[in-house]
Amino acid sequence: MLDGSKGKIAAVCAIAGNILLIIGTYFHPVPADPNDAVMAFTEYAGDRLWVASHLMQLAGVVLILTALIVIADLQQAVSSSFYYRIAAAGAIACIVIAAALQAIDGIALKRAVNVWSAAPMAKKDIAFYAALAIRQAEVGLASTLSMLLGVTAALYGLAMLGDDSFPNWVAALAVLGGAATAVTGVVMAYTGFSAMEMLISMPANCVLLLWMLIIGILMWRADGRWTTPKV
Repeated sequence: MLDGSKGKIAAVCAIAGNILLIIGTYFHPVPADPNDAVMAFTEYAGDRLWVASHLMQLAGVVLILTALIVIADLQQAVSSSFYYRIAAAGAIACIVIAAALQAIDGIALKRAVNVWSAAPMAKKDIAFYAALAIRQAEVGLASTLSMLLGVTAALYGLAMLGDDSFPNWVAALAVLGGAATAVTGVVMAYTGFSAMEMLISMPANCVLLLWMLIIGILMWRADGRWTTPKV
């Protein structure tokens, strides 16, 4: 049995978070080679929607993680699994890191590349390396977020396998997507925003977004009670 109002809140957060994150990502420019700083910074400097798209991404991530925190709160009342408690702590930590990441990527980096783009030739090198330093901080935060988010999602999947509220295939999506996302973070730590990192992160992110969308739909339709049998 789940509290109806909290279940609806989690459902709305999960679905709305997915929508905002997808829209924000759609408007985010993707350079041919993200590790080519000159190419990337040139595109970023000319993007008028940069800050807005990143704030939209942040809002989406916060809503999704809020849904997970609410789910953990609901399930701890009916489940003996300690995974929910640990996973909820991970979700809270992810919100903090996501906010720091967007402060660096969505605001500080944009301002830095704007300064670099407008700087006179004599000062372009200094401005470029200042922006590049911010870029490295972005890589560090993005890598850490991917690893922690992946572990958190996997923990939610393990918790869902241990109770009767979620079908096993939904839990499996969380474990699969979470493991791949954590691997993405490790690859990013060593290679930056590389082609290999993108090759892993794109399908991993899609799996996690699908997982959260399915959870949102199930919770909205449940009306306070899970009726979907485990299979």
